[in-house]
Amino acid sequence: MKTLTVWIATILVALWQAQTWRPVEFSREITHVQPMTGLVLWPDEARDRDAEYGGAIQLEFSYCLPCKVVKGCNADGTIIYDWSWFDNLLADVASRGHQLICRFRYEYPSGRDVDGNRGTTAVPEYIKQLSDYKETYAANPGGDGPTYYADWSNSELQRFTLQFYTDFAARYAHDARLAFVEVGFGHWSEYHIYGTKLELGKNFPSKEYQKQFFEHLNKVMADIPWVISIDAWDKEKTPIVGDEELMAMEFGLFDDSFMHKTHEIGTSDGYNERCWNAIGRNTRWKTGVCGGEISYYSSNDQKNFLNPDGLYGHTWAEQAAKYHITFMIANDAPHGGVATPERFLAGSLATGYKFMVTDCQTNGTSTRITVTNKGVAPIYRDAWFAVGDTRSLVSLKGLLPGDELQIEIPAAPNADASNLRIVSDHILPNQTIEFEK
Repeated sequence: MKTLTVWIATILVALWQAQTWRPVEFSREITHVQPMTGLVLWPDEARDRDAEYGGAIQLEFSYCLPCKVVKGCNADGTIIYDWSWFDNLLADVASRGHQLICRFRYEYPSGRDVDGNRGTTAVPEYIKQLSDYKETYAANPGGDGPTYYADWSNSELQRFTLQFYTDFAARYAHDARLAFVEVGFGHWSEYHIYGTKLELGKNFPSKEYQKQFFEHLNKVMADIPWVISIDAWDKEKTPIVGDEELMAMEFGLFDDSFMHKTHEIGTSDGYNERCWNAIGRNTRWKTGVCGGEISYYSSNDQKNFLNPDGLYGHTWAEQAAKYHITFMIANDAPHGGVATPERFLAGSLATGYKFMVTDCQTNGTSTRITVTNKGVAPIYRDAWFAVGDTRSLVSLKGLLPGDELQIEIPAAPNADASNLRIVSDHILPNQTIEFEK
């Protein structure tokens, strides 16, 4: 009888302990730039400065050319690819422990990277050989030099562009070497077509086709965060701002002249801020990645934007927080005297998400975590707290700055400083998502 009583008492104690949550004490710090965030260099610059700046960045940026990976088209419409050019780019960036932000483009004023001639489009050659494909030309639009324009009246260019992103997403949606994709039309795919006459359906896609394009991306790029230029707010060129269905999509934004002299409404005419307001409505950042490139309006903008005293009356940290910036290209910053590796690191740390665990408990069978986001933006791809190999039931994706989330990791009773971690299928093996506690 005594043995039975002890046995019952033991069972009751175990059950009571299983229902009692006890604190787990340990400490953690964020010591480096978080994956998929921060200031960005181009691959050549990142390669040359890896020893000094490699630890201050997690991302690299490159334009990408459809003509470099497309070799033709079969009679049934199947595109013939050789992805080696793009795979080599991904491999090079990943070799430094970084991820790629890519932007496919057709037009680049004065660009020589297609065939050595200035301004050649990156439209695949098989399309250029079609009898009904006729590009247009501007000698010096906006003073940027010779520019050829894709022929958007051509049905095969329209079809190919949709199919290209279908095939691209199918191949790279789960490739951790790729962080984000920038898309668009016009000069540099930035929705610029100044210095030449805008002809919708000829040198720029029609509004009807743009709507079809974005609806298509919203479907096929569901697993790859994609962003468009803030200049896509312009109702003369695009249908987006006037179309509630398009505005409801979870695309992000990039600003190709961030922090230039007239960027802010309170400082000058505020063209860029008005673009952000029109297409972002101050809520887009909650679901879509926001980033861009520090201004080249002045040759000194990139070199000076990290000045602690600010640039044109605004500091980098202030602007990164205001626009909820996750990434920002700053390739020329190391060429000035301001952007030391230490300041570059601090500038990167001013972007994106930062997770802090405010409470961690165990009941002997599971672990419960309370986490908040101390950063300026959410994480836009799935990531989970884990104890060992056991993941939480809830992803950290979309946790907004200042919000709090309670997460439970079932069958994971022994959380401590050694085995509690954040895991993601969208980061490289050498990358780590850190958290504070």
